[in-house]
Amino acid sequence: MNIFKIRKVLEVTGLGRSSLYSMVGAGTFPQPIKLTPRAVGWLDTEVHEWIANQAAKRNGVKGGRL
Repeated sequence: MNIFKIRKVLEVTGLGRSSLYSMVGAGTFPQPIKLTPRAVGWLDTEVHEWIANQAAKRNGVKGGRL
């Protein structure tokens, strides 16, 4: 398991910073974990699972999983 910092999350998902944080706030993207008082990161497994769920929705797979 690895931790992605914001730049990597944006690169992997193709999202913009404000879109990412809007989705986190809406509960449609995984919550970040606090690393230090001023730094957060995302578990790579959760980010990849979110991407897989998005692809499954596109492909019409029930339950959002591939």
